[in-house]
Amino acid sequence: MKAQIIVQRLSSAGMSEPEAQNKAKLWAKAVSALEGEHWDAFFVPGRLECLGKHTDYAGGHSLICAIERGFVLVSSARSDQLVRIIDAGTGEKSKFAISPELKPTMGHWASYPMTVASRLASNFPGQLKGADIALISDLPPAAGMSSSSALMVGIFLALASVNDLADREEYRQNIDSTESLASYLGTVENGQSFGTLAGSKGVGTFGGSEDHTAILCGVAGELSCYSYSPVRLKQRVAVPDGYVFAIGSSGVVAAKTGAARDKYNRASALVSVGLEVWNKATGRNDKHLAAALASSKDAADRIRTILKQAKHDDFTGAELVKRFEHFLGENEQIIPAAIEALSKKDMTEFGRQVDRSQRGAEELLGNQVANTIFLPACARELGAVAASAFGAGFGGAVWALVAEGDAVAFLRRWQGRYSAEYPQESKSASFFVTRPGPAADRL
Repeated sequence: MKAQIIVQRLSSAGMSEPEAQNKAKLWAKAVSALEGEHWDAFFVPGRLECLGKHTDYAGGHSLICAIERGFVLVSSARSDQLVRIIDAGTGEKSKFAISPELKPTMGHWASYPMTVASRLASNFPGQLKGADIALISDLPPAAGMSSSSALMVGIFLALASVNDLADREEYRQNIDSTESLASYLGTVENGQSFGTLAGSKGVGTFGGSEDHTAILCGVAGELSCYSYSPVRLKQRVAVPDGYVFAIGSSGVVAAKTGAARDKYNRASALVSVGLEVWNKATGRNDKHLAAALASSKDAADRIRTILKQAKHDDFTGAELVKRFEHFLGENEQIIPAAIEALSKKDMTEFGRQVDRSQRGAEELLGNQVANTIFLPACARELGAVAASAFGAGFGGAVWALVAEGDAVAFLRRWQGRYSAEYPQESKSASFFVTRPGPAADRL
């Protein structure tokens, strides 16, 4: 395969020419790091969550897209069960055998591919073949753009390909679409079961499948509104011509490990406990918070009343109500209004709804740090039509929608203001421009 073929394939999928050229360079580095024959090559993007902060695991909606940065992987099938991975960018290596008994090395990047391998060995019994895999990424790590989920998707695609998993009865029984594959890979990460495919430990985060859906189902040039549990496409809306996303990665790590994971899981636990309280009080068995809200016209008021009176060992009634109010506003009000505004190309109203979402994250969800509060406010002052933090929170990145003709100058001003305000964090921050890009695919 020649680099020009990579450029053609990505360009035809909707990726901008400069970014397609960059991915061809990454492919060449990955190939040079992998000995032997190269059977497969994949591009797996990161994702941007435009709106839908912590809504997916509650069965809600989010407005998402893939971005033009991500992983390039090349792989070669092996005759044994060994998986050998090399990061062509850093030279780091990992080696393990595919087995249900495989214990991921927590706290290390290799825990993500090991989790995938262990789950596949459990869900698809029999001797699975291993692979030699070289990968390289232009995503900033632990920056809220789902680099860890993208890594897991990439490892799955490589191992599924060398083992022809799509031909297995267990696969066909449970996975019949790209959306259902996204749902399955969400459970690989969070440890839940999917249909008859039994769960395991996962990576320790109690999230949903928003990231995997954006990575696998994104469409170049468009934002996609999905609901979750199960994953269902609600509608797509084009980013108006003449606008691009400027991304500011704060340099504050948004990792899914340690204290950051605990904070993320607390936001998730507030939803699950609230649902548990609701179901117990009403005798219902709603699967998620979105289903509870849809149960009657007065469900929102009933939920507030029940949660306010709740007695729980870990959370107060006030905390449960606050978490509910965030979900209600983000899912039921902000996202529909923002989509309508984008459809009408009413950028003023779109910006107003995104501002509401950012305030909700700061005041109700409580998953923001000073840096990710500063960056959206600064972007708006500098002329962005909308700006918001995104992802798991507690660090990470911010997007700003800006005029394409002003994007380079805007990025320079935005980065300069951030460097002056946060000189230490700015040393590991990164700023770049992206369009909604194509989904993960074989190259």
